[in-house]
Amino acid sequence: MSEPDEFVAEYEPVLAVVFDVGRVLVQWDLKALYGKLITDPARLEWFTRHVVSEEWHFQHDAGRDLAEMVAARKAEFPGHDALIDAYATRFLETIPGNVPGSNDIVHTLASRGVPLFAITNFASPFWKEYRSAEPLFDLFGDIVVSGDEKIVKPDPAIFDLAAARFGYRPQAMLFIDDNAANVAAAKALGWQVHHFENAEKLRLDLAARGLLG
Repeated sequence: MSEPDEFVAEYEPVLAVVFDVGRVLVQWDLKALYGKLITDPARLEWFTRHVVSEEWHFQHDAGRDLAEMVAARKAEFPGHDALIDAYATRFLETIPGNVPGSNDIVHTLASRGVPLFAITNFASPFWKEYRSAEPLFDLFGDIVVSGDEKIVKPDPAIFDLAAARFGYRPQAMLFIDDNAANVAAAKALGWQVHHFENAEKLRLDLAARGLLG
């Protein structure tokens, strides 16, 4: 992506900042849970690649019923019932903490009066459980959750929905995401974008755009 000092000349002013949640604001790793339950590294790798995998989890982000998913997975992988059940009952343990530095950026933007929003691929029941215990999102004006809408990034429809709800033109919003496909989808629709790697690079970008002073 462009160096920070190029943003000011290339883009119109940012009126609102829109964050992804997982791996931008909070850490997310299935192994944070399953590393507690599976001691053999090779078996842990196999299980999180083939049984409770990110690709399988993505179906729940898209709105597939949790009980249906779990029952089908148990039938497909017999003998792993307790481990598959842990996905449903202990999901918040896959979120071991915050991404270093990102929450400080959110608080700084909020203190400067920058409107904040989010678009997240997050299963509806898991989001409700997580959100109830996370005050950071009190600073956000609105959050589009894929599991509620049954639309997932990078589907253009979720960005169109978000723009309508947030009340800003895509060109006036900066979308921040760690997933290159999501960033590309937003950019194609006219959003300003930042492909997140770490908080330090994000801070430089936001400062170059005049959002951090």
